[in-house]
Amino acid sequence: MGQQHVWIMIALVVDAVIAAIGIFVGAAFNMAGLLVAGPLLACARCNGRMTALVAGYALVLCGLLATVTSTVGSPMEGYRFGMVAVAGTFAVLVAVIRSRRENALIKITERVQHAILRPLPAELGGVAFASHYQSATTQALVGGDLYDIMMTPFGPRFIIGDVKGKGLDAVGLCAAVLAIFRDLASGEPDLIDLAGKMDARLSREMGIEDFVTVILAEFASGEVRIVNCGHHPPVRLSAGVGELQVMTPDKFAPPLGLNPHPERQDITLKPGDRLLFYTDGLVEARGRAGRFFDLGDHVATALALPDLEAAVKRVARLLLEHAGDGLADDVLLVLGEPLPAGVI
Repeated sequence: MGQQHVWIMIALVVDAVIAAIGIFVGAAFNMAGLLVAGPLLACARCNGRMTALVAGYALVLCGLLATVTSTVGSPMEGYRFGMVAVAGTFAVLVAVIRSRRENALIKITERVQHAILRPLPAELGGVAFASHYQSATTQALVGGDLYDIMMTPFGPRFIIGDVKGKGLDAVGLCAAVLAIFRDLASGEPDLIDLAGKMDARLSREMGIEDFVTVILAEFASGEVRIVNCGHHPPVRLSAGVGELQVMTPDKFAPPLGLNPHPERQDITLKPGDRLLFYTDGLVEARGRAGRFFDLGDHVATALALPDLEAAVKRVARLLLEHAGDGLADDVLLVLGEPLPAGVI
């Protein structure tokens, strides 16, 4: 919706400038016909209703211009008015058709995405999980967020990531990443080698400019081992501590597809501690004032709620309140907490 408002403002300003110039130069060079520019600009990014608003505005300016320049009733003025009306009608039709096609594509992409992203179990291998997927605004294409978890001989292994791009191409690459993870996760004991093999397999399927940011995580007793390939680091909320700790790796590695050489990071995670994984839509969301979403005390308070599901949903609500006009990108949140010994 924010992008649509920008295009409306551009279209309105363009027509206003044309009308102002037309009034300044007078009847010697009638510019009323150029007012078609506003509706034609609007139909490129706005829906039918907003384009119709701009078309009506252009007609009002056309009449105002004719009145000020004393050309009302002349044959050429009627021709120019008709031209603006026809162009406005055409622009509205184009906007309606384009919006319907875009909405259909978004729905198809969402269905495919939901089909490949399996729901996370509430508990696996002594770790409780809660997740939340927050879609972007209806005018945005579906992004390439991905996640999965599976039980392996080495304990629960988890992946979260984000592929470059949006739409069906991004969802197709998500499916490839998840298929390779599911194929290799149970057979490769070392997380670094797992990342290397995934990179080698994916490189054969990706274009030269494609890449995938991922975190591979392996949950063990008292800790979680992660390998980070270009992804935003998780944040930890330790039991009894009110501040979030960003688990920044000692060495940054590029995403899959760019020949990464990551290092393993071991993070202490005791019962009561919580670890939040997320995609870039969380920290890159801007508010009305242009500020990025801050992982501060308000997020720590939300993550400390007793119920895991309530905690992750509260973070999502804080994000939506911050974004105001809507999210430009999808957001995936996954919260994990080790269970006390003997609790299942």
